[in-house]
Amino acid sequence: MLNINKVSKSFHQRGVVLNDLNLTVSEGDSVSISGPSGSGKTTLLNIIGLLDRPDNGEVIFKGMSILNYDQEESAVYRNRNIGFVFQDHLLLPYLTVKENILLPLLASKTGESEYRQKVNESLKMMKRTGISDLADKYPFQISGGEAQRATLVRALVNKPSLLLADEPTGSLDKKNAGNLGDLLIQMNRDFGITLILATHSQELADKMKIHYTLSEGKLIPGNK
Repeated sequence: MLNINKVSKSFHQRGVVLNDLNLTVSEGDSVSISGPSGSGKTTLLNIIGLLDRPDNGEVIFKGMSILNYDQEESAVYRNRNIGFVFQDHLLLPYLTVKENILLPLLASKTGESEYRQKVNESLKMMKRTGISDLADKYPFQISGGEAQRATLVRALVNKPSLLLADEPTGSLDKKNAGNLGDLLIQMNRDFGITLILATHSQELADKMKIHYTLSEGKLIPGNK
């Protein structure tokens, strides 16, 4: 599904973050990337999601080279293929939980029939993740764990083939972190969604099938 070949990225103040980095991810894989703050985990995920561009290298997604996409093509790529879950839930405070979850559908050019189907599927997903009774509440009325579950459902509403999760449990207590980690694995297993996550949590990393540590700009395979 994904091939990253000799990707490098540096920043003026931080220096080299990614250094001829290589990564191959197959469809249905679950991959954890560990490493200290500033090691480049977020940068790598942002490059995969075309939220950032490397200085050089190649990113191939489903056989297509994506780094030459323009702004519109990049937006279409993200909307059709990629789901994002960040450390902060980024729910819009003036929208209800349900409205936040359905927001990506407004950016996708889908017909009325497909739109209704995705709405119905998102409602089922809300029930499956235990937040259906929160549909009409606003973000300030729910807990951090509930907000992250809403974020996960929102990330899946357009049926992405690849889910990128950047420290998804970083702002949660141990219990909610464990619950969200289990949900991520469940979505990976039940729906075949490929999962790549960056995490400081060894407990979460251990739930993945494949583990890497990002060190000195390169990915080091773990003992998985």
